Amino acid sequence: MNLTIAAILSGTDPIGPLPEASFHRTLEDQISCPKCHLAYNLVVDYDRATGRFFEDESRPLIMLLRKAIFLGHGDGHRVTHFETSGVVVKRYSVQPAPIPAT
Repeated sequence: MNLTIAAILSGTDPIGPLPEASFHRTLEDQISCPKCHLAYNLVVDYDRATGRFFEDESRPLIMLLRKAIFLGHGDGHRVTHFETSGVVVKRYSVQPAPIPAT
């Protein structure tokens, strides 16, 4: 299973690279934070999303992303881009600008 799914906070741009694909598809289903009303859009390779077994292949990955979003609520949803292709969930966040030395 070499499926990669990205979860991007609704209303923001992706910070990290999107999953490798010729075309991307944003899924109709969104992941919502259970404690607030923020929603994350799911982005996946178009060819894999239209495949016959996509629902079965994507279920464990979506559950991992759901847990990461739930845990991100404690940080105030500072991480706006998650990505997973298996056991590990990558978090992409904006690095604060360095303070110039005077």
